[in-house]
Amino acid sequence: MEEEERENLESFLKWASELGISDSNQPPESSSCLGQSLCVSFFPDAGGRGLAAARDLRKGELILRVPKSALMTRESLMRDEKLSVAVSKYPSLASTQVDDAIWAAEKATSKAEFSWIEAISLMKELNLKSRTLTFRAWVWASATISSRTLHIPWDDAGCLCPVGDLFNYAAPGEDALDSEDSFVTDDRSSWRNASSIWNGETTEQYDVEQLDVNLLRLTDGGYEKDVSAYCFYSRKNYQKGEQVLLSYGTYTNLELLEHYGFLLDENPNDKAFIPLEPEVYSSCSWPKDSLYIHQNGKPSFALLSTLRLWLTPQNQRRSVGHLIYSGSQLSSENEKIVMGWMVKSCKAVLMNFATSIEDDKLLIHKIDGMEDFGRSGKLENVLSTFEGEARAFLENRCLINEESGVKLLEFRVIRRYMEKWKLAVQWRLRYKRILADCITHCTDVINKIVSDNRSAMRAKHS
Repeated sequence: MEEEERENLESFLKWASELGISDSNQPPESSSCLGQSLCVSFFPDAGGRGLAAARDLRKGELILRVPKSALMTRESLMRDEKLSVAVSKYPSLASTQVDDAIWAAEKATSKAEFSWIEAISLMKELNLKSRTLTFRAWVWASATISSRTLHIPWDDAGCLCPVGDLFNYAAPGEDALDSEDSFVTDDRSSWRNASSIWNGETTEQYDVEQLDVNLLRLTDGGYEKDVSAYCFYSRKNYQKGEQVLLSYGTYTNLELLEHYGFLLDENPNDKAFIPLEPEVYSSCSWPKDSLYIHQNGKPSFALLSTLRLWLTPQNQRRSVGHLIYSGSQLSSENEKIVMGWMVKSCKAVLMNFATSIEDDKLLIHKIDGMEDFGRSGKLENVLSTFEGEARAFLENRCLINEESGVKLLEFRVIRRYMEKWKLAVQWRLRYKRILADCITHCTDVINKIVSDNRSAMRAKHS
């Protein structure tokens, strides 16, 4: 860590301590708000800067408390008279940002541009410096805020929580709700419970109440009214020096990439969607966002049920509906058709990509190797060897061109471009792997059906 950065961090932690932020119920032993339970550390292969255990921590132990007075909320900001007066003139400005088009980066960009245009007049009235009025500055600021905002019960805009935003992310584990065994990801028993309630039955109410409690526990912190503070708890036992992680909730890799700027190589909550004919959606009552493939390649319960019904002759669907919604196979032949349809559809999606899984792996390897080339002063050598998609990307970012070859830019500028590109390729690769795993899973099911049928035929004729 650079000396200037270290001094800035020390000043920040001292400021946080003065606000009453603490990682212990005991009085701080120094001017820093950390040191008794947590400490700032760097994890190059796991999120960069984060919080480490300063001692052995027990699961469920309080590890950080941020008093309400230290939270940065819309309410606290509006205490500034000038800001309050200025904001009141622009009632159309939203306090929250909700991106309805998580699948389209272009729409996200358009939304950011629209928000920026709406806010320009307010920012000028506040006499902000010209460099903070640019679109690039707006994107950085809005992304910084949205990726660090925590939920509070009294304001839907949320809050910024000093020190609390230093935790890096971990997906909810088995101790919370498993991605394949939870209501939110289509577990068949839970769907049956929900179906009972939707049909007017009340015998499952207790289970739903218990489920709500578990859903709340998907996050490892929250505002506690009785102590007027945002409190964070250890999600598991940690040994001294281990990185202490925080579960923000259940997110797919696309959602993590969109809202937080990173993704997980192994995300139990990831999912993949494939194109479905309009008739598929109209043949069932499941929500569209429940028709997906799990990260392990298995079709979701809703998708599997929907395809079983859709691939049944229309004049027979009414008679088998009760079996479909109970999660039962209709017949070995129907199941084989369903799995065959999944294999064909996943292969079609993969064929539409310009690159294969192996191509993407090689591309990521090349991007990873660029940092070493940059430090050794030979970056132009590796850039000049890029072809296809890689070369098109570099040309579009004006890093190379046909006439003059490699454009010599500061390495940090090139690295910033490459880091963003690498994330996009990583997401694409993970999506392809889910489809490939689905093909493998469905093929295995088909082979088992064929094998079982042959065994049954042999037994019949023996």
